[in-house]
Amino acid sequence: MTAAAPTDADLVAAHAAGDPHAFDELVRRHRDRMWAVALRTVRDPEEAADALQDAFVSAFRAAATFRAESRVTTWLHRIVVNACLDRIRRRQARPTVPLPETNQDEPAVPGDAMAERETRMLVSEALDRLPEDQRIPIVLVDVEGYPVSEAARLLEIAEGTVKSRCARGRAKLAKLLGHLRNPVGEGDVPTHESKYGEGR
Repeated sequence: MTAAAPTDADLVAAHAAGDPHAFDELVRRHRDRMWAVALRTVRDPEEAADALQDAFVSAFRAAATFRAESRVTTWLHRIVVNACLDRIRRRQARPTVPLPETNQDEPAVPGDAMAERETRMLVSEALDRLPEDQRIPIVLVDVEGYPVSEAARLLEIAEGTVKSRCARGRAKLAKLLGHLRNPVGEGDVPTHESKYGEGR
């Protein structure tokens, strides 16, 4: 009869106690999810890879300070998000490259894989245009599916701040992506039916 697999908390505790393999297992379990969070947050694969490496180094060193008051995944997410924020702050002084112009005259064809891929790229580019203080809460709440309360804990800000930043970011996304909901090709048409535009 095989023993039950250790929980994430067990692995953190074992690593802190000197187990040389425990942290590797923790990374194996959560690397893909943490990579997705990093990539959606910094919007650049190289920066995301560097941020993820920084985050795991920080987690490796800080394991002894982990408190079981939250889930290990929440703890890891907070470290990853903070590493990403550090990367974003460092690159703010660098010149930015303008986003390529996209052809908005051709509406997406339902079921067409190429059109779906183009739509995902447009959404990604729209997210990239948001200020970081709006983009990151939206990534956590709308993309990753975190409750507002947990996103607030991750970002160490008030729940009301998360809600207001998400609302402002969604309003901007509604303007940037309005043509996807109403692709008439006749200029800027109000998209009041957009869920991101409600309450404006």
